Amino acid sequence: MASNHDIASPLLGTIFKVAVAVGDSVHAKQEILIIESMKMEHPVEAGVDGIVASIAVAEGDTIAAGQVLVSITPGAVAVHASTEASNQPAHERDDLARYRERRRLTTDEARPDAVARRTAKGQRTARANIADLVDEGSFVEYGSFAVAAQRQRRELDDLIRNTPADGLVGGIATVNTAEFGEDAARIAVASYDYTVLAGTQGFLNHRKKDRLFTVAEQLRTPVVLFAEGGGGRPGDTDAAGVAGLDGPAFALFARLSGLVPLVGITSGYCFAGNAALLGCCDVVIATENSNIGMAGPAMIEGGGLGVVKPTDIGPIDVQTANGVVDIRVADEAAAVAAAKKYLGFFQGATKNWTRHDDEILRDLIPEQRTRVYDVRTVINALADIDSALELRPSFGVGILTTLLRIEGKPVGLIANNPAHLGGAIDSDASDKASRFIQLCDAYDIPIVSLCDTPGFMVGPDAEHTAQVRHFGRLFVTAASITVPLITIVLRKGYGLGAMAMAGGGFHSNAMTVSWPTGEFGGMGLEGAVRLGFSKELAAIDDEQERSELEAKLIARAYEHGSALNMASHVEIDDVIDPAETRQRILSIIGSTHSWRARTGKKRPMVDAW
Repeated sequence: MASNHDIASPLLGTIFKVAVAVGDSVHAKQEILIIESMKMEHPVEAGVDGIVASIAVAEGDTIAAGQVLVSITPGAVAVHASTEASNQPAHERDDLARYRERRRLTTDEARPDAVARRTAKGQRTARANIADLVDEGSFVEYGSFAVAAQRQRRELDDLIRNTPADGLVGGIATVNTAEFGEDAARIAVASYDYTVLAGTQGFLNHRKKDRLFTVAEQLRTPVVLFAEGGGGRPGDTDAAGVAGLDGPAFALFARLSGLVPLVGITSGYCFAGNAALLGCCDVVIATENSNIGMAGPAMIEGGGLGVVKPTDIGPIDVQTANGVVDIRVADEAAAVAAAKKYLGFFQGATKNWTRHDDEILRDLIPEQRTRVYDVRTVINALADIDSALELRPSFGVGILTTLLRIEGKPVGLIANNPAHLGGAIDSDASDKASRFIQLCDAYDIPIVSLCDTPGFMVGPDAEHTAQVRHFGRLFVTAASITVPLITIVLRKGYGLGAMAMAGGGFHSNAMTVSWPTGEFGGMGLEGAVRLGFSKELAAIDDEQERSELEAKLIARAYEHGSALNMASHVEIDDVIDPAETRQRILSIIGSTHSWRARTGKKRPMVDAW
């Protein structure tokens, strides 16, 4: 006969419950008693099939570790269907059911009226925008069960139903994983929810931002911010303090500048605190119905400045012309598409690209040297098809700033615009180019400069714009970068303006080459001849003879300043067939590094302006 199977106590404790009696049939997985130790219940199973032979303890007994509790005579026993069924829960657990209901109340489906109001305005919910942005199933939310800090004035059920997530939906996710891989695709995303207390910044959603921005810093993830709503929320009652001006959210977000790409998206009203966060972003994407301002109507009226409508504050036409908005789009769907495209430039090279034939570059600059042309035709021909993304096209229009790809590789491009002031660089264009150069350098994106400028803008009116300082900014910024800068002179390369387009001088960059149409001089050649030979010209009384000499001197100056002559004196690195342009660029940028490989910032920040 087989010996009995003794069940010993696994720990010191007290017998809380004995669930069997002598003579009972038990199966191996059956719970036969419970030991309580340190306020925790520890079930003990039979361990074998058989009959309970003896029970050595009773409920309430204190037992030692290793003490025999029950003896079982091993043997086959019948397992009743009811016993099998008892192993399966008869209904959903209460804790899980409560969780599921609270989770449901955080979704858009639980708030059909709020969603309907949003839809009627032609806008989407915060969760819908995030779902459109991120890869399906990748969003991991932080702080989803938060509610407005107003428990002293409102019932909890009211807050749960009407202030989900305290008006800020945020977490981590991935974007463009299929193209760039999961590691490069990870981002943090935060979206103010205008359907919750008009997108105001509450006590708990500030805490959520603090947490999310800290995580973004730790994980080195780009941040996408959907900013819509106002500033601080005066109705919160649950937080101690007076003005809340010690909150770290703005400093935490601003500290990310230069460490990770920051993308701001806005639609509708974006005022005060929301606008402050938006203004810290590297790029601002705004819809046609956007109104952006550092103060909304209430604050303006409170400051004694009159009653204004929200639609009169910072409309899209104002904020694109003044440079606040980088990318203007029709609606939120287009904004999300632009954000995904923008993020891609910081996620790496792509193998999925097509490009134009090199030969088309040869015919884009008119042979007549005074004939204007659209430099965007050059940019689009040079870029991989559909890869170009122009930033701030309505501001500082004398220089174009564009992110694009060349054979899949991200490139930042600045280009003089000969259709505006003949390509002369004014203060706004200097600011625009300076900030773009900072952006590219901060995230290790090489820069291509298409030079066609008669120089900096001149004249008394120009000096009212403080251009001495603005031009200086372009020089000091370009001199501070470590990414490759390649300058390609399309036509005019004159004076300090041309030097600025080359990072401070034609030998201050990685390469300076010219198309055959290039022409060079310390200043405009006609003016140089008239100034330099003023005495000789003035000495000729005959007007026709004087004009002929002037034309001869100008022609000689142009020959002297031709691209080929510049190259023969090694003042530029080469003159190239325009069809070679792409190859020359790739020869320089092929070995650039990724910003993700660094442990910290290269630049202290990316200038907000």
